[in-house]
Amino acid sequence: MFTDHHRLPDPLPTIARLPRGLAGVVFRPEGVADPRRMGRAVARLCRARRLVLVVAGNWRLAADLGAKMHLRGGRAVPGMRRRMALTSSAHGMAELVRARRAGVMLSFLSPVFATQSHPGAMGLGPIRWAAMARRSSGAVAALGGITGGSVRQMPRTRCKGVGAIGALVA
Repeated sequence: MFTDHHRLPDPLPTIARLPRGLAGVVFRPEGVADPRRMGRAVARLCRARRLVLVVAGNWRLAADLGAKMHLRGGRAVPGMRRRMALTSSAHGMAELVRARRAGVMLSFLSPVFATQSHPGAMGLGPIRWAAMARRSSGAVAALGGITGGSVRQMPRTRCKGVGAIGALVA
């Protein structure tokens, strides 16, 4: 699950519904009124539910919360220890390669489908997404326009997971 302060101002109820021990949260602190306070609440809930927690773009907050890092486009954040990186976003082959070189375990390649997160952006579609994932040497997950219906279009052999916002909003 990806947090989004516009579409999901209070992520806690959604996090509480994630399957215990089988999911993770990418906490994106930008735009959150008090990112430390919200981050602590998210971290407590993730620990209680045995969910993986990564923090996007802020290694100090990630360290404070005992979390790993989510890189943007595979770009390491200045001051971040290399072993902090766990996941990354990617919007093309160059970013998939950069993320792999940064040592991430999983890259979220997006957008697969049309999404509210990137209005007007052209989705890769499952065929182009699969071709890029196949060329990548790392594990790749799908992000962007993921719903119960669209997830069934993803190639099972290459898609190592999915990330979602809108599909999880009740």
